[in-house]
Amino acid sequence: MAAAVEDPHLGSGPDEDASEVSLSGSESDSDSLLSDDSVLPDHRQETANGRPASTLYEACARNQPQSLRKVLERGVTREEVMELDINSWNGLMVACCKGFLDIVYGLHNCPFLDINHQDNEGNTALMIASQAGHVCTVMYLLNYFPGADTEIRDCRGFTALIKAAMTGRNDIVAALIMAGADMHAVDTTRSKCAQDWALKTGRYETIYRLRRLTMRPKAEQFCESYVPEWPELKERVAKATAERSAGVKITQRLKNTFGFRFPRDPQDNGIIDHMVRMTTSIHSPLIATGCRPLCPTSPPEVGKRRLAVQELVKKHTEKELEVSAVCHSIGSVSTITPSLHSSESITTTCCADPDRRGSILSLASTKVTTFIPRSMARRNSVFPSGCIPKINVSKSADATPKKEKKKKKQKGYLEPPKWKYKEIREEKKREKKRAEKTEKEKKEKGDKDKKKEKK
Repeated sequence: MAAAVEDPHLGSGPDEDASEVSLSGSESDSDSLLSDDSVLPDHRQETANGRPASTLYEACARNQPQSLRKVLERGVTREEVMELDINSWNGLMVACCKGFLDIVYGLHNCPFLDINHQDNEGNTALMIASQAGHVCTVMYLLNYFPGADTEIRDCRGFTALIKAAMTGRNDIVAALIMAGADMHAVDTTRSKCAQDWALKTGRYETIYRLRRLTMRPKAEQFCESYVPEWPELKERVAKATAERSAGVKITQRLKNTFGFRFPRDPQDNGIIDHMVRMTTSIHSPLIATGCRPLCPTSPPEVGKRRLAVQELVKKHTEKELEVSAVCHSIGSVSTITPSLHSSESITTTCCADPDRRGSILSLASTKVTTFIPRSMARRNSVFPSGCIPKINVSKSADATPKKEKKKKKQKGYLEPPKWKYKEIREEKKREKKRAEKTEKEKKEKGDKDKKKEKK
């Protein structure tokens, strides 16, 4: 039997000893290294059907966002927030495991909530969401839960990045690295990093993603100094328009005729790569971006810690966060700069009519707890944040124009061809009209003959 050829970049593949040795010394499924459900055994408390949840943990475990909102509005204590099950999971960890995104959304401003709480095996909410593969949940935890530590280790010494790499969660691996996770961190038992564990478990797509992030560690298109122009355009155009010799033309024809074209990834600095970067940049002429970065000279980079929204609010002053907003009144448009702490000043200063105050987005941002203050939200005239403009609908005084009749066919002009099925349909209509006409004539003739016979 021929031996398999080893890839110098990917390695020889999964090791056979990955499933033989258990680092914690236990033989249960919860201690498995490679299984997707190797966090903790599933545990659910007994709940009464049809009854809304009365505690924070019940609302999280039963995925009831409305009950959670009511619990938070009435106020919670530290003991209620840190209610744990037999696995030492709190409500946030249960929601992260099950992928209850609305619950994670509602817990971002919950008091006494420890985002770095560890369970019996040392797992945090970020580790559980990363291993379960819930990308949106991981992004919410990184962006809206201040103090989320990406370098906490469990009882085996695994970080959230290593767990995501072992289970092949490519998008989560990229999100953690761009949020500041250390891709060279190793576990405490075998001293292997995320790339080594991805190789051991056969996650080659994860290895490819890690290699791409290493080659391009900075997202330059999110920086204000990025110029949305293709640097190789002039060289490519000059090469395409240059005169070619007869031998080059013959060689190119032979390649195009007898060559094989296989699908491949977009070339670095090629046209597809340039289009992706240009359309996602803040100076993109094709897409109207809805936000501007607070630090335009510091784009996201591999290994650089990214602050949560609450941390950005504390770090920057009110003047930096103030954004000019357009408010629509009855007949005019005015520009105001709302304060950071006055969320209702936008609607009250714009118009006095309470029925017209606030659009769908503005109501959602005032009555429901949001991630960011309203002054940071970018506003426009499509979705007004101050008030809904009043629109008066009036009937036109001019009469409705009559439909023009079709002009008669004129000789000497070309006419569009008729389809065969249309000609057959028209011929059937003509025959039907003729038959009706002949029957009508026969009937009228019969009536006349009867009248003559009576006379």
